[in-house]
Amino acid sequence: MFTDFLPLAQRGAILLLAGSAWAFNAHAQDTLDFDQALGLSQARSRQLAAQDHAVAAARDMAVAAGQRPDPTLTLGISNLPIDGPDRFSLGRDFMTMRSVGVMQEYTREDKRLARSRRFEREAQASEASRALALSNLQRDTAVAWLERHFQERMLALLKAQRDETRLQVEAAEAAYRGGRGAQADVFAARSALAQLDDRIEQAERLVRTAKTLLARWTGDDLNKPLGAPPDTSSVRLQQANLENELAIGHPEVAVMARQEEVAQADADLARANQHADWSVAFMLSHRGPGYSNMASLSVSVPLQWDQANRQDRELSAKLAITDQWHAQREEAVRDHLAQVRATLQAWQSGRDRLSRYDATLMPLAAERSNATLAAYRGGGMPLASVLEARRMALDTGMERLSLEMETARLWAQLNFLIPADHDVATPRP
Repeated sequence: MFTDFLPLAQRGAILLLAGSAWAFNAHAQDTLDFDQALGLSQARSRQLAAQDHAVAAARDMAVAAGQRPDPTLTLGISNLPIDGPDRFSLGRDFMTMRSVGVMQEYTREDKRLARSRRFEREAQASEASRALALSNLQRDTAVAWLERHFQERMLALLKAQRDETRLQVEAAEAAYRGGRGAQADVFAARSALAQLDDRIEQAERLVRTAKTLLARWTGDDLNKPLGAPPDTSSVRLQQANLENELAIGHPEVAVMARQEEVAQADADLARANQHADWSVAFMLSHRGPGYSNMASLSVSVPLQWDQANRQDRELSAKLAITDQWHAQREEAVRDHLAQVRATLQAWQSGRDRLSRYDATLMPLAAERSNATLAAYRGGGMPLASVLEARRMALDTGMERLSLEMETARLWAQLNFLIPADHDVATPRP
């Protein structure tokens, strides 16, 4: 009977050695570590730079808005004759005056402070938008790194399985030539090898795509090997106080909270505009020889004759916008809380399923393959059954990798929901 198959333990050793050699070669070269990828993406990001410029612009405007308006210089000619014997004369008519003056608007201090605070709140909103951009950047980079990591592991598993299947093809052909096997076994082994080649081609395409997507964030060499994966068994969220943590630290909620503060600052400014600003003007007028020079002093103040339909309406509108942002923020907290809890449940379920794969499904698949091979060697099972058992074992391994990849994606979404800093990871309960 057919005796040229490697024992299951030897095949497992070959797969283990292949994976170890792949990991060793990756570390022997200059690798792209997970944390390094996050740092590179942050250093290359133009979105973060744009938000930094927005913050700087708003802070400069806050300083400018707190100053008094510039004085206005006035130059003019008054009462210039345009006909008669004194036409266009600047000195013969006693009413003709050449004037120079200055006017200053005196903005009340509380109004200037309200304008300054408004732009300061806008700067804080830009800072919150930067934190949101950083959170999205870290999450997308983490997902891209993990995607490439797992796609490469799937490809390595398929290639190792192809090497084993080639040995099966050679053994089946040798058995057929020696009269110890059927030609159908040769065709079955070749068919299994062709199917593996097709799956490897698809896996290689997914690896190339994953490399391209990761390079979009890191800008690094596409073929640079990855380092060790991060620990995905814990997240930084404080699950015992999740609602309060999201209400304070979630970047999208923080942006809405800052926008609410900007709207409140606009309302404070509208309230200050209910009191008009006064302007003072001083003018010196020079007349012709023989006539006295003149000095003028005037005070101007806007007449808010319809305050109920203008200033009061403006204030009411600004307060309504503030209430709008407040309501939207509260709704966003509820929405994000539900989403995060659902993601946490999915992540924990994924980890539980991985434990089940490791404890039950993977060993059962290996035992079934081993039993089928033993039965084949004893003449009680066709080669097609052995190949089918090996295919199912491979599918089980691929399913486990797919589940691990999906669980890692969920971990990235949770772990970088709030921008990563030096917080200590919270173990999974």
